[in-house]
Amino acid sequence: FTSVKLSSLRRHLRTHSDEKRHVCHLCPKAFRTATLLHNHVNTHTGNKPHKCSECDTAFVTRGELSRHRRYKHTLERPFKCTMCEYSSVEASKMRRHVRSHTGERPYPCDLCSYASKDAYKLKRHMLTHTGEKRYECYVCQARFTQSGTMKIHMLQKHGENVPKHQCPHCSTCLSRKSDLGVHLRNLHSYMEEAVKCRDCEAAFHERYAFLQHRKTHRNEKRFRCAQCSCTCNQ
Repeated sequence: FTSVKLSSLRRHLRTHSDEKRHVCHLCPKAFRTATLLHNHVNTHTGNKPHKCSECDTAFVTRGELSRHRRYKHTLERPFKCTMCEYSSVEASKMRRHVRSHTGERPYPCDLCSYASKDAYKLKRHMLTHTGEKRYECYVCQARFTQSGTMKIHMLQKHGENVPKHQCPHCSTCLSRKSDLGVHLRNLHSYMEEAVKCRDCEAAFHERYAFLQHRKTHRNEKRFRCAQCSCTCNQ
C-alpha cells in the first residue's frame, strides 16, 4: 500500500492492528474505526442514510448501496479476472474466484486436513465436527448440517413436483435451471489457462476435473520427518 497522504497511510496501518478502541454503547462489540462503529450503531437504530436514487431501497453503508446498484440497476461488473472471462460485482467474490485458478485454500480446519478457499465454506465445514444441524426440511422436519445436503434430500424424498435438472457432465442434480447454468459455468466451462495442481505436475482446463484430481491428494502424507518415521499430510 502506498499513499501521498500521511493520514491515509495511518488509516491503512490501523487495518493491520487488532486494537478496537471504538466500543458500541448498545452492545459489547468494538471496532477499529469510528466509521465502522457508526455503521454498526445504525443496525441497532434502524437508520439507513444511504438511499438509492432509482428505487425506494435504503442501506446502512455506502458500500451496500453501491453493491445494490450494481446488482439491480447498472449491472456493472467492474472486477475482471485476468485468467478467464469471469467478472464480478464484488471484489471479495473476485478474490474467491481467483483461488479456483491458483488452488489456494487459505482457511484450514484445525481439526482435520480440510482447507477452504473462503471463510464461509470453512464455517460450514466445521458443522461436520460439531454435529450441529441448522437446516431443517419443511416437509418432514429432518435436519442436516449443510444446506446442499438438505436440497438433495428435498429432491430425492419430496421431489415429485420439483423439476430436476441433471448436469450432463457429472452426477449433480439441481432444482432450478438457473442453478444448473451457474454450475456449468463454474465447474465445466473451458479455461484457456490451465489450473496446475500444487502437489504434482497435473494441469486442467476444467475446474471440475481439477477438483476431482485434488481429492486424490486429500489423504496423502507427503511430509516426512527427518528425525523419525512420522509422516503428515500438512
